[in-house]
Amino acid sequence: MYVNHRQLSVTLQPLKLIVSIAAGIWLGFLAVVLTGWLIYKALPAEQSQALSNAAAQLTPAPAAKAKPESDNPMFEQYQRNLGDSEARQAQQAEQADRQRDFNGPKCQFWIQQNQTAPSPKSQAAVYQFCG
Repeated sequence: MYVNHRQLSVTLQPLKLIVSIAAGIWLGFLAVVLTGWLIYKALPAEQSQALSNAAAQLTPAPAAKAKPESDNPMFEQYQRNLGDSEARQAQQAEQADRQRDFNGPKCQFWIQQNQTAPSPKSQAAVYQFCG
């Protein structure tokens, strides 16, 4: 018993596929927006007002900036200590970055190059990669 199977040849055209997918996504987005708008319009007035009020409460109101009391010496001392601590941490981070750059492979390569064959290019590379 011999059954003749036909072969189905499908050719893909990328441009048509991309346009079809984009159109489907766009139409789906429009359908969701239109459905939401229609539901909102179908709600009674008091429910839509409640939704509007809830949306207004979700948006943050601009907060008034409270000025710290400047006549409190303990607070001023705290601010000075905090500023000093932040400056010290920034300096330590910068030193760690410089040390890491100095120990990095690019820096070590150019230091070796500059020691074996000093040239303006190798000196510039040492300054660039080693800080």
